[in-house]
Amino acid sequence: MPKVPYHLFRPEHLTSRVVFASPHSGRDYPWSFLRHTVLDEHSIRSSEDAYVDRLFDCAPQFGAAFLKAGAPRAFIDLNRAPDELDPALVEGVRRSGHNPRVASGLGVVPRVVANGRAIYRGKLPFAEAERRIRDYWHPYHATLQSALDDAHAAFGEALLIDCHSMPHEAVDGIARGGARRPEIVIGDRFGASASPDFVDRIEAAFTAAGFAVSRNTPFAGAYITQHYGRPARRQHAVQIEIDRAIYMDEMRIRPNAQFHTVRKALRGIIAEIAALGAPRIDSLAAE
Repeated sequence: MPKVPYHLFRPEHLTSRVVFASPHSGRDYPWSFLRHTVLDEHSIRSSEDAYVDRLFDCAPQFGAAFLKAGAPRAFIDLNRAPDELDPALVEGVRRSGHNPRVASGLGVVPRVVANGRAIYRGKLPFAEAERRIRDYWHPYHATLQSALDDAHAAFGEALLIDCHSMPHEAVDGIARGGARRPEIVIGDRFGASASPDFVDRIEAAFTAAGFAVSRNTPFAGAYITQHYGRPARRQHAVQIEIDRAIYMDEMRIRPNAQFHTVRKALRGIIAEIAALGAPRIDSLAAE
């Protein structure tokens, strides 16, 4: 099984209320898992947010914590609720209402990867799904909440940046009338998961760096944004989706020629976002 549920990188000095996290970039595919799938080692990576961790791993240099998954999305989906179990995959699970994510095979233990390709032949024992949730889902989320609590304790407020990538075709049809195709989609659950000021400033940072940005279309944020976004408690969550085509070869799942250019541009944006939590100079002077 995957060696660890997560990797947490803390800054030398916590100077930001922002926590960056990448729940879908885990790429530890042990043989014990692969031998139970009907997919090859390349195909099973198709739903992975490949290299997103490398795009955002500079966050601790700007005083912010960075958390990334250890287990891959095809093994356990950390952006789902722990009870989003798929009765078509997990033995003993009964259908209860309609959940479009579960129905499409994208529950907490996924049944399919990109383009609806089945991961397994047959069902998984309930005990196996339970074990993955216990050993990987819960440790990741406990650590994420702990990092947010640390930021909140230090600054009175915490902001989660939930980092993802999207297939290039995901934004087909979004750009109309000659507008640029979105390269970045910012999700705040249509204003429910974060302060508008934070979201406006995040969008402005991407726009100023030359990226075409869309808000909440086609991705408004899933479980993590909804669960952790509690503006009334001064805990905010914003999802960032990056078009994979601008930094990687989607077919080969490798960085493309623009990877380092995009990474450099994101470094500046990450610095700006992390600075949203930096202590104000004038308030320090007044102490």
